[in-house]
Amino acid sequence: MSSVCTSDPYCAELGQIIQQQQLTALFQPIAALNHEQAYGFEGLIRGPSAHFLHSPINLFQTAERCNQLVELDIACRKVIIKTFVERNLPGKLFLNICPTSLMQPSFRPGATLAYLKEVGLDPHRVVIELTETQATTDYNLLADALKHYREMGFKIALDDLGEGFSSLRLWSELKPDFVKIDKYFIQGIGSDPQKRQFVRSIQHIALHTGTCVIAEGIESVAELEVIQRIGINLAQGYLIGYPNTQPLAKIKLPTLQTQTPLTIDQHSNHAGALLKHIPSASPTDSNEAIWRRLSAQTDLAAIPVVENNKPIGLIKRSDLLELFSRPFSRELFGSRSCATQMDRNPLIVEQATSLTELARLITSCERGDLNDGFILTEQGHYLGMGTGRDLIRAMTALQISAARHANPLTGLPGNAPIQDAITQLLVEQLNFTVVYVDLDHFKPYNDVYGYARGDELLQFCGNLLQRNTEPQLDFVGHVGGDDFILLLRSPDWQSRCEAILSEFEQHLCDFFSPNHLAEQGYAAHNRQGEMAQHPLVSISMGAAQIIASDYNTHHEVANTACAAKHMAKRQAGNALFIEQRFYNRNEQNMMYLHQSNA
Repeated sequence: MSSVCTSDPYCAELGQIIQQQQLTALFQPIAALNHEQAYGFEGLIRGPSAHFLHSPINLFQTAERCNQLVELDIACRKVIIKTFVERNLPGKLFLNICPTSLMQPSFRPGATLAYLKEVGLDPHRVVIELTETQATTDYNLLADALKHYREMGFKIALDDLGEGFSSLRLWSELKPDFVKIDKYFIQGIGSDPQKRQFVRSIQHIALHTGTCVIAEGIESVAELEVIQRIGINLAQGYLIGYPNTQPLAKIKLPTLQTQTPLTIDQHSNHAGALLKHIPSASPTDSNEAIWRRLSAQTDLAAIPVVENNKPIGLIKRSDLLELFSRPFSRELFGSRSCATQMDRNPLIVEQATSLTELARLITSCERGDLNDGFILTEQGHYLGMGTGRDLIRAMTALQISAARHANPLTGLPGNAPIQDAITQLLVEQLNFTVVYVDLDHFKPYNDVYGYARGDELLQFCGNLLQRNTEPQLDFVGHVGGDDFILLLRSPDWQSRCEAILSEFEQHLCDFFSPNHLAEQGYAAHNRQGEMAQHPLVSISMGAAQIIASDYNTHHEVANTACAAKHMAKRQAGNALFIEQRFYNRNEQNMMYLHQSNA
């Protein structure tokens, strides 16, 4: 044990706490936003209750003063690991380690692995999380100290990115598997453009370096929505779950409402396209003043009431007309505030709302929104109004356009809408995954089974892709023939692709005769007109994660998708190829294959 400094009155007590392991482990969940199961848990520590050393800050500061930092670090690790195993918690264990303790002469490599073996926990489930509370200048020494952890199967996480002394330098030198963005950059991110840009930059770097980003300090639904839109899939904070001695393995995430739906035309398919700049009224305006304005502007069905640039209600012509048509009502109510007669619950929508969602909101209401109009805002601030008549006109135009450019067989958007959708994502700087889907050996199938059966197979494929994608986030297009395109923003896009492969294989028996299934193929003319043996139809999927700022046109995205597809088609059977440079550098297998039982 290190020599103990006796000048601190708590040194002796700390030594006793360490020796007797009078420590309590708490666990805070880290959520994977694509499902409700915890991705892992960060292990936290507390000292004896009702004691000065109960606080982890006091505990570790005292340990440093008393030269017992390494001993405390080891004791904390043992308590957290032991409790994690006893609670039978799923996922990964994020284990905090102070960089200073790793570089102490008394640091003992291998102690953590030995204890993991003792309690039966696989080191591949453990992430060593470096807390950056002190300046680190000897990067080589720290990297050497971490090397033995990597060799034994541990992952490395860098905590509080953006806070301490040299976060980006540490990231570059240590090449961690995870980085945790400091909560300062997460809190209030919805209303702070600079924080959003910082977090986007971190996610951008992470995609290129194969690092997973964890957003810390999530305390509101708004913060969760923003980080998910940026493309971060791992989150931690009080909204996800508080530190607890017995945390729940199942996480109930709030329903996210502000994901921008993937649409075909960035200009005409949002509520903002219906915007009319209607001067608003103030709650201090009288009913009489509002009536005079409505009388002068006969085309107005309603006037919004706005306070501090935020809409608080809607004065409807029909309501005011009904009021003033009663005897003496104008004399009695004309001088009163218009707020007394306004609808306090009008339909208010963000200008980025899709027309489809707007139509759903209006038709789900039993109010007169279609006739009276609706209020349009940007981040809650008043912009203007839209009318039901314009909404109907715009929806009709969209339906005509969709029908004109849709593939006649599957009804899916064709080349023009696909190009528009990619362009929109690039313009709005939304990262996504493009997947080129191609049916292998489809021509021989057509020759043997006929075009009618071939059309049925293509229709099945189109429906299969739609079933396994999220309409509000993802886009499914039919390039033509047996080629399809997916533009995926769902965080669990890889699982969705694997589900497509699995379901396609399960339904192959619906499209082939028993003899051909048994033989795993059939004879048909090849492209040279010669009889040859052909395998069953399979599906190849080439995927590439697209960082919007790296691409200028939809042509560049298409080239990337085609390259990924060609790699997938090199494999026999059903295959998913994930473009290598976007995938985790620590994973050895870049190819995911789903092959039938031949």
